[in-house]
Amino acid sequence: MFRTIGFLLVLMGAGSVWAELPGVLRWDVEQKIEPTYREVYKALEENRYFIILEPDIGRNLRSFKGRWGEDYNRNKLKSIRTMVFCNPWYANRVSNMDPALLSLCPLHVTLFEKDRTTSIVFIRPTHVGQGSKALPVLKEIEAEVSKAIEAGIKAATFATRAK
Repeated sequence: MFRTIGFLLVLMGAGSVWAELPGVLRWDVEQKIEPTYREVYKALEENRYFIILEPDIGRNLRSFKGRWGEDYNRNKLKSIRTMVFCNPWYANRVSNMDPALLSLCPLHVTLFEKDRTTSIVFIRPTHVGQGSKALPVLKEIEAEVSKAIEAGIKAATFATRAK
């Protein structure tokens, strides 16, 4: 019984999801960005959301540190990384229902680290697509991407704790 309770506590502490802004889902995980990034990447690809670009936004911003002076990185973020991804089957479904929502294609998640906590943020397709005929498909996409992110967080958390 105590093992079950302990396991549930580990799962509950693996990452919390919350919506600070109505159009953004956010998960916070108490660990460094690299294992989280690696496992979320794998989970997205395992769910047929193929990563097509990986901008290292933090590295790009660092190149402006001298120019921006005290305005550079006021939140003291250690790292900022993005995964740009697409599922062609869903892109086709959305384009058949509401071509204007191709503005969501490709999708992206951004991860940032501060004080050994990694945050993952994802723009909610359902928020963007309010009133569209494609809303049911956007609900599927949002649920699948969220599930993949949570699977990646869980895998990263267990891998980190196992070390």
